[in-house]
Amino acid sequence: MKMNDTPIITKMQVIPVAGYDSMMMTLSGCHAPCFTRNLVVLSDNAGHQGIGEIHGGDYTCECLNAVRPLVEGQPISKYRQILQKIHKMANPSSDDDGEGIQTLDISKLKFVVKSEWAIECAMLDLMGQFLNVPMCDLLGEGQQRKEVEMLGYLFYVSDKKKVPAGDMQYLDESDSFDPWFRLRREEILTPERIVEEAEALSEKYGFKNFKLKGGVLSGADEMEACKALKKRFPDARINIDPNGAWSLKEAIELSKDMHDVITYMEDPCGPEAGYSSREIMREFKNATQFQVATNMIATDWRQFYHTVSLNACDIILADPHFWGFDGAIRMSQLLDSWGLTWGVHSNNHFDITLAAFAQVGAAAVGTPAPLDTHWIWQDGQNLLYDTPKIVDGKLQVPEAPGLGVHLNMERVMEANRLYNSLPSHDRDDAKSMQYLIPGWKYDHKKPSLVR
Repeated sequence: MKMNDTPIITKMQVIPVAGYDSMMMTLSGCHAPCFTRNLVVLSDNAGHQGIGEIHGGDYTCECLNAVRPLVEGQPISKYRQILQKIHKMANPSSDDDGEGIQTLDISKLKFVVKSEWAIECAMLDLMGQFLNVPMCDLLGEGQQRKEVEMLGYLFYVSDKKKVPAGDMQYLDESDSFDPWFRLRREEILTPERIVEEAEALSEKYGFKNFKLKGGVLSGADEMEACKALKKRFPDARINIDPNGAWSLKEAIELSKDMHDVITYMEDPCGPEAGYSSREIMREFKNATQFQVATNMIATDWRQFYHTVSLNACDIILADPHFWGFDGAIRMSQLLDSWGLTWGVHSNNHFDITLAAFAQVGAAAVGTPAPLDTHWIWQDGQNLLYDTPKIVDGKLQVPEAPGLGVHLNMERVMEANRLYNSLPSHDRDDAKSMQYLIPGWKYDHKKPSLVR
């Protein structure tokens, strides 16, 4: 079979979409009532449709549309060459200072995200359908598992009633039949409520491990929530991610006597006193003997080189959105060979990304850390007819060829209409935060509610 014997990509669509979110708290502020994403839909002359999903915003949408001529008219067997051309024509933005997200500056996230990941996903979806194999069989060493262990991603949530009438309101699910759907739109700011959140997630999805998004309250308050979680779920892996909000001294102090509570720390410290996050996190490891994870200081191969050279991290959360499918799986192979651990971080996303996580998680070698997903906060807004299920805490890998799922175009266009109705398509966690604290400004060394 020649390359040109494979189906030809006849059309590439970029469809920006939006969904509803909770008033979830992070170091960068709190989530807006809506989040945005970009979908890539490829059609080929064999009648197949390949799909991918990536971060939202006009910048990413424009990047995708700019490379459409490199995709349309090409055989799907040339997907690697297509991606290489896209990589070569990509020029760094003049606003990109190369720091990645060491300080979690949300405005820089778009420079870390590789928009072509959505194209790679859609092309692999088409190739899998052509060859009649699941996408994970096309990655690395092929399928390693049929289900992927996930963790329950816990967030502090503020009171949506504090948003003035007339401004865009957060979704109200108080009349939902689903206990989790009701709870995720309510205020959750105490250890007791965090435990209640974990109980609801355990009941609905069977999660056995949890991660708390920190950087919201004082570090001491957040550690109390972790202790409460461990008391309620004594066999669970409990992790916390303050996104580098704590100083080195504070992180060391907070971690005392916590080894029986917390499994690993994710990005506990950030840059300070002229030292990089990598140097500071290495000092944290030396002082506490905690394992450390990151999705902030190793977002490309050059950053990864410096991170491992300093032995700053044990667990690399290789987001496919940053690394692409090929890069994420190569990272899993490398980490497994070096005795380190692979995992995945996430951002708000629809169920297309959930399906992609199933495929990349199925192909990762070694023993991955339980994968993150925000999808539980978007569950019910599905854009697929056949969303993969999380059962007993594990994401089930679709058995159908390619990505293994099918797009519901009626739902997609509904999400596109919501996107077009929004005054802004870019993420801004500060605006919603200012409903809670007038004049609030982001400070990467101050938890969002500590002012």
